Amino acid sequence: MLAELPWALEAGLKAACVLAAFLVLPLALGQLEHKLMGHMQGRLGPMEAGPHGIGQLVADGIKFAQKEDVTPAAADRPVFRLAPAVALVPYLVALSAIPLGATWVAVDVPASLLLVLAVTSVGVIGTLMAGWGSGNKYSLLGGMRAGAQLVSYELPLVLAAASVAMAAGSLSLTGIVQEWSWWWLFWQLPAALVLLAASVAELQRTPFDAPVADSEIVFGPLTEYTGLRFAFFLLAEYAGMVVMALLFTVLFLGGWRGPWGDIGVVGALWTLLKATGVGVLILWLRVAWPRVREDQLQRLAWLVLLPLALVQLAITGVGVVVLG
Repeated sequence: MLAELPWALEAGLKAACVLAAFLVLPLALGQLEHKLMGHMQGRLGPMEAGPHGIGQLVADGIKFAQKEDVTPAAADRPVFRLAPAVALVPYLVALSAIPLGATWVAVDVPASLLLVLAVTSVGVIGTLMAGWGSGNKYSLLGGMRAGAQLVSYELPLVLAAASVAMAAGSLSLTGIVQEWSWWWLFWQLPAALVLLAASVAELQRTPFDAPVADSEIVFGPLTEYTGLRFAFFLLAEYAGMVVMALLFTVLFLGGWRGPWGDIGVVGALWTLLKATGVGVLILWLRVAWPRVREDQLQRLAWLVLLPLALVQLAITGVGVVVLG
């Protein structure tokens, strides 16, 4: 239907849809985290803002908007102020290239997998800028931890995604879903585990949240941020979770393919339902697992995930050559 519209109008509608999804899905995931953590840990949590606390995120947004935007005297002002945008915008670009359905994608590029992997790795530069630009020793330490974490976990993440691309014979996310089969759940299971762990580490979520460890370095790169700039970093975190959950769904769970139809709205609902399950798993990790030490974090990346990803890549290569 969009193909019949003038080019400018089609592009504008797609941009509006992507922007709406970018603003709504992370907030929905944040609300889900509030409720899951409250029930899993047996605590009341925020219950006063609306029925059962459903208005808590709106209240938090109003609170952030009212807070003063403070820039430290020792900060590198341009770097400090630009960091939230650098952390946020890559996930908006990545979301536009991930298909919700066979034709439900804003920008269907031939190598969309490479595009998503490339732009999501840029987000950590915003964290590095925040750490350096704050003029705070705790922020700088957190930024350096984030950079080291990206270097360690980006390679296993890319190798795990490459295994799926090799199996499908395509670098297009749409093409990967079209070639996907249910038995991939077993064939590509090691790659799925590697990509999930590496994604959580790249997002700096528990148990891999050493860059923002409040018990060690206050709040890491975000220590000096207040108001809307701090809120933008939080939005980037949840937007990253949405992007990684959708990417995992497309690569390993068949995207929009389901037993009761996969066309149009039904297919998009299948994608969102599967991605919600992945998102809940990421949220559960925060509740159930303690933070790992920095040396344990690096050891897991280089001695466990990387060898496992290489073995999986070799198995996939043999399977493609032998079985076609």
